[in-house]
Amino acid sequence: MNSQAPTPLLMPWRRLWLVIIPLGLLICMWQAALLAREQALSNLKDDAENELRLSAANLNGYLLRYDYLPQMLATREGVQRFLASPDSQDSMPLNMLLDRFRFTAGVSDVYLLDREADTIAASNWHRPNTFIGQNYAFRSYYTDAIAGGQGRFYGLGVQSLERGYYFSSPVWLDDTSPDAKPDGVLVIKVLLDDVEESWAEQDAELFVTDSDNIIFMASHPELRMNALHPLSDEQRQALRDTRRYAMEPLSPSGIEVNASYGRDSQLVSFSQGPLSGGDYLSLTRPIPEFGWQMHILKPLTPVVSAQWIAALMAGGLYGVITLGAGIGWQRLRLRREREAFAERERQTLARVRDELEDSVERRTRDLVASNQRLSSEIEERRRAEASLRQTQDELIQAAKLAVLGQLAAGINHELNQPLAAIRAYGENARRFLALARYDQADANLEQIVELTQRMADISAQLRQFSRKSSERQETISIQACIDYALRLFQSRLRDSSITIVQNWPDDTLWVKGDLVRLEQVLVNLISNALQAMKGTPAPQLTLSAQTHQQQVIISVADNGPGIPDEHMSHIFEPFFSTKAPGSGLGLGLSISSRIMDDLGGKLQVENLPEGGACFTITLPHSPLTQPLESTSYA
Repeated sequence: MNSQAPTPLLMPWRRLWLVIIPLGLLICMWQAALLAREQALSNLKDDAENELRLSAANLNGYLLRYDYLPQMLATREGVQRFLASPDSQDSMPLNMLLDRFRFTAGVSDVYLLDREADTIAASNWHRPNTFIGQNYAFRSYYTDAIAGGQGRFYGLGVQSLERGYYFSSPVWLDDTSPDAKPDGVLVIKVLLDDVEESWAEQDAELFVTDSDNIIFMASHPELRMNALHPLSDEQRQALRDTRRYAMEPLSPSGIEVNASYGRDSQLVSFSQGPLSGGDYLSLTRPIPEFGWQMHILKPLTPVVSAQWIAALMAGGLYGVITLGAGIGWQRLRLRREREAFAERERQTLARVRDELEDSVERRTRDLVASNQRLSSEIEERRRAEASLRQTQDELIQAAKLAVLGQLAAGINHELNQPLAAIRAYGENARRFLALARYDQADANLEQIVELTQRMADISAQLRQFSRKSSERQETISIQACIDYALRLFQSRLRDSSITIVQNWPDDTLWVKGDLVRLEQVLVNLISNALQAMKGTPAPQLTLSAQTHQQQVIISVADNGPGIPDEHMSHIFEPFFSTKAPGSGLGLGLSISSRIMDDLGGKLQVENLPEGGACFTITLPHSPLTQPLESTSYA
């Protein structure tokens, strides 16, 4: 067949398509990049808000836990006795007392000022840069405390040049007279390095500014002692007069606001300094207790990556569609040429060929359509499987948090008792200190330490149970796992007078699986058993574990009313529940059964002849053949 030269009428259309197709590609990639940018920025902002809120709460709690220390120490008899006549007494016993208090409380320095703000005793008496003999009348923590109030101050130390936060309290020798004035000031200095070290673990830059916009805390060391924005000469001189930051140059940080993004957030960059060359999302949160502002900088690298990925995917899809359209148009043009040629050669041959081509075209379209439907079904199935897996994980965590909510009342009771005891011991200790009965005061403080450890153990149990599964297979001790689950119900077991019967061999039983998920199944079964035994006289919970034919069988049995026969076949179905409305979603046993299937095990239930229900977990036995990885039970 002879090729035909393009007609002059088609030439402008071809040139127009050469412009339209690349222009459409650019527009498609541009719009996809814009949508991806907005979504990525929104996700990045949510992450930054969560990190900023937690970091601000951590800083606030870290500092406020030292607020009461100077008031408590100012009432010590040794401090007041020395302050009454410092010239006629040896300061060494008081220095050593302050040093021991510094070590016990975990603070940087503790020192005592007289009425003229001269340091007469200090915990760093043995160091070259000791505070003894130094006058701190220029510090606001002295002026606030000598006026009878509680003082707070942050800045660089005059002697050590270390950044710290200062708490001060007045020391009264005679507070009974209406016109009595403090005779001295007790000061405690707290360093801020520990808080900054915890910030370094985050994938963001954190820093804190004061009312003068001076960065005095930052996760990046080179940002510290810089001004967020350039200072005027008057501001700089005012700061030097207070000696808050000694003679630091307070250079500008070089931050530049590129655009605003919602409330309290901006897109910024730095013209100089350690963060120059990068773009960041900046969020700010006030800390009203100290008059500070906390800032977080999240790099925009994920946003740029998301833009490129979206643009490339959109460009690829556009290219596939354009290529398909070009192929379709080319096939249409060739078919028309064949039809015209056949019509010119022979009418009969053209009719037969047309029928054959129509048949081939129909079959081709059917095959293409079938392939497209099959591809769509495969892709839809993949998405459904991924969505199902995500939904299962979320339901597992939701069921765990539901059980945790049921435990809240008992845990609250467990915490209220030691809190009340701590308060009583603390009040007694203050009275014993006032009466100089130090042995009895020390015994009360020892009781407070033990009660605090008990509260920490309770908190650790909740923290471990609420964590998400890492889906990592590890060797698990069945006895230790059951003991952990029981510790979560200590309050309910004690208050309900439930008898615990434990039957398992002396040797540890080991299985291979996911520790967090197995703990969740056991906690859910024990919770259901306790709920089933409400109103049962002499309730008894029986926990058993044994090996049988390379299987570990774990049983959780109660002596409650059991499960009705008509409910037995539906007990593991989602949203099936025999509890009163509002007492549960009916997901616990369904999720537990699915977890056991994922772990290669089985969850079954039966009614006991003597009354009550028995849930049985079956898992493959895994003898311990190598040292355990670090696994802890809080």
